[in-house]
Amino acid sequence: MRADRLLNILLHLQAKGRTTAKELSKKLEISERTVHRDMEALSSAGIPIYAERGIGGGWSLSEGYRTNLTGFKKEEVISLLLVHSSRVLEDLGKKKDFDSAFVKLMASLPPAYRKDAETARQRIHIDGLGWGRAIRELPLLPILQDAVWEEKKVKIIYEKEGGKPEPRTIEPYGLVAKDTIWYVVAKRGKEMRVYRISRIKEASVTTERFERPKKFDLSKYWEEWIKEFKSRVPKYLIKIKVTDATAEHIKSIPYMKCLSHKPLTKGFAEMVIDMETKEWALGSMLQHCDSVFVLEPLELQEAIRHKAREILKIYE
Repeated sequence: MRADRLLNILLHLQAKGRTTAKELSKKLEISERTVHRDMEALSSAGIPIYAERGIGGGWSLSEGYRTNLTGFKKEEVISLLLVHSSRVLEDLGKKKDFDSAFVKLMASLPPAYRKDAETARQRIHIDGLGWGRAIRELPLLPILQDAVWEEKKVKIIYEKEGGKPEPRTIEPYGLVAKDTIWYVVAKRGKEMRVYRISRIKEASVTTERFERPKKFDLSKYWEEWIKEFKSRVPKYLIKIKVTDATAEHIKSIPYMKCLSHKPLTKGFAEMVIDMETKEWALGSMLQHCDSVFVLEPLELQEAIRHKAREILKIYE
């Protein structure tokens, strides 16, 4: 509806400041021509909107103008309940602050919205902690969070996987939570780095400040880093003959990247899987040894035979 769209434009300008017609067109999935018509409609309704031409220009609200409208829809309020269960809030020490803000938000809603939100809360619960993962302490997360906020350099002792702890001085640009694992995105020297916080053994904030680039986009950098990281992950392709039941099970395992699945005779299939390393492939295939036969590579076949002979010796 156009009324909803006009309200979204108004709230977007209020929250983000100067915005181009192109940005609004992409966000609202409408043409730039429609954006211009909507701006004229808002201006005609008495909203103090003005346009700036040239490079760096765009649409803006007059300084100091604010609207008391929240623009919340019922579905949008219910979606906030998903954040309410977030493990991330607990890690950052913001759970109590969010709970307090959430209570105030709920109190400001119409009775019908409150009822729907409470119904959703009683029917959806998100446990952000994976199976088998113990609740962990992150004593250094608040220290790094303060450094990010205050734009101060941090001295850390970092231990790479399989390496020795080493001292480093970093400029922390931001924190990222991937599932339940926290990372700090930081600059060291002239290069950007990503550090897993659980591998930081010590951290102390210095008095030296750094200047965070205004154009640095944390989410964009993280997406690019993930792509680059995945491109560096080693490959170890295996071809197997497997029962249909085990094939379905293997496809459901996240770390087993199934590249192809071809039905064979009744009850069997042929699969090509990327297991990343020979050691990982050996362990996984031994787990399914009664329903999987390795076709390629031959070195993995021989490794399985060797391991089977070792197991037989133990039980003979």
